[in-house]
Amino acid sequence: MVKSIIDEMIRRVLYSIKEGVIIINSNKNVVFINRAALDILELKEDQVVDKDVKNAIPNTRLHIVLQTAIPEYDRVQLLKNTTIITSRVPIFDVGGNIMGVAAIFRDVTHIQKMAEEVTDLKQLEKTLKAIINSTRDAISVADENGKIIMVNSEYTRITGLSAEEVEGKPATIDIADKDESKHMLVVKTKKPVLGRRMIVGKTKKEVIVDVTPLYVKDEFKGSVGVIHDVTEISKLMEELADARSVLRRTNSGSTFQDIVHHSEKMRIAVEQAKRVAGTNATVLLRGESGSGKELFAESIHNSSTRSDKPLVVTRCRSTDSKNIALELFGSPVKNGRVEIGHLEEANGGTLFIDEISYLDKSTQLKLLKYIQTKRFTPYGESEEKTLDVRIIAGTGANLEKLVEENAFLQELYYKLNVIPIVIPPLRERNEDLKALVYNAVKKFNQEYRRDIRRVNDSVFSLFMQYKWPGNVRELDNAIGRAMIKAQPFVQELSLEHFDFLMPNLKEVEGNKLFKGKLKDVVAKVEKETIEQTLFKNQGNRAKTAKELGLSLRALYYKLERYDIAIKNKG
Repeated sequence: MVKSIIDEMIRRVLYSIKEGVIIINSNKNVVFINRAALDILELKEDQVVDKDVKNAIPNTRLHIVLQTAIPEYDRVQLLKNTTIITSRVPIFDVGGNIMGVAAIFRDVTHIQKMAEEVTDLKQLEKTLKAIINSTRDAISVADENGKIIMVNSEYTRITGLSAEEVEGKPATIDIADKDESKHMLVVKTKKPVLGRRMIVGKTKKEVIVDVTPLYVKDEFKGSVGVIHDVTEISKLMEELADARSVLRRTNSGSTFQDIVHHSEKMRIAVEQAKRVAGTNATVLLRGESGSGKELFAESIHNSSTRSDKPLVVTRCRSTDSKNIALELFGSPVKNGRVEIGHLEEANGGTLFIDEISYLDKSTQLKLLKYIQTKRFTPYGESEEKTLDVRIIAGTGANLEKLVEENAFLQELYYKLNVIPIVIPPLRERNEDLKALVYNAVKKFNQEYRRDIRRVNDSVFSLFMQYKWPGNVRELDNAIGRAMIKAQPFVQELSLEHFDFLMPNLKEVEGNKLFKGKLKDVVAKVEKETIEQTLFKNQGNRAKTAKELGLSLRALYYKLERYDIAIKNKG
């Protein structure tokens, strides 16, 4: 509930800001565009959303950034009669896989035009001042020699300097430190200076400055600067941090009933987790990325006596190693505000530390001390605090090898490995595939407003051959991607919706990629799989059908279709 509210808040903020924002997914389809972007591009929402970005957005490079995963910052781009400055940034998921690209851009045409009129048409000065004073951006305009010729009221508010104090003076007049004036830098280089941090004016506020050159008939006439107050940006970031903190402390409500466990290995893991849930013992969840460690942690917490207290998650793999310790144990007092860590947020409840092998040695020592004593000293403070937090750790690494290599503390390993629970990878639990697939279908039907009712048997044959390096997370992603790919009226997912998996499917023998038409490749895979399973089961068709997740009738149909003879009948 809280997450959906925050997602809606973030969407509304992005939709309301003056900068244009476009976000595409991994299929190159536009999944979000805000009002400012539509106005700048002179497009309508239904012309863009859910469309291929190359066809929907003129002169775009978003698909190129999606392919290269290399960000592009502060690029000047011409769109018909409009000039924009844009940054394109790849978006990665927790596993480091690119899931989309976001573009943030601003129309600088109107600012350039206004400044050109100032330098070339003095008679329009009063009108122009009224215009720039009506904007909420702080603007300063300098001539070709770097002298300030115009500022607006927002500039005065941020810097504390009035127009009378700065107009006619060198652009260095508003510099509060020893930094170089960015207007002067543009005078020297005749190039834009973007995203520079500075301290300005009587207020000595920290700001971010963008300054662009002004040309009239190809002749340099000066520059225009736009100032952004870092204090206001920081306040927004703090509010976002508070919102993220609320998300971290919110229980998802997942229980053991939400874990699909028809396979023997998964059933054992769930039974172990159920037995330990009612204790306060430290738990180590071992499994590959995407295998469901966080779901297990949530289920253990929600089945414990701590279920009415917070469950806080620290994702070490997605956090810079220098900041993990600060996230766990808190930051020093900053701007009069104490940043408490995840450990303190989880007081009385549970802290799940995912991918714990990413902790550096000093952080490992600090965590070891807490596990041993239940006490720790926050960064920037001198007094110890005593907390009651249950620790659940997750890892996909070989901790024993890391201990041997002196990369992981042996004492911490022993404290964490009291009750290890091994979560099997998806490739070792084929019996769970069908239930996992239909769970994902149900979820995405609601999310994408689709009506998928069936998944073709040939899809499951493909899935059983695929190795699923990303485990359940990758399976969910594949189902979601296929449902987006399918037409809205489609009610059955078939092989054509999963063609993106085929380049990764390898032959059982030869370790070479299959070649040929998709239906022929899958038919070959199905036939070989059925023949191998029948041989292993000595021709027992009932056992073979059960192992392959087919009905006996469906197996007979495939035996006849592929002309498979039964030599050892059972």
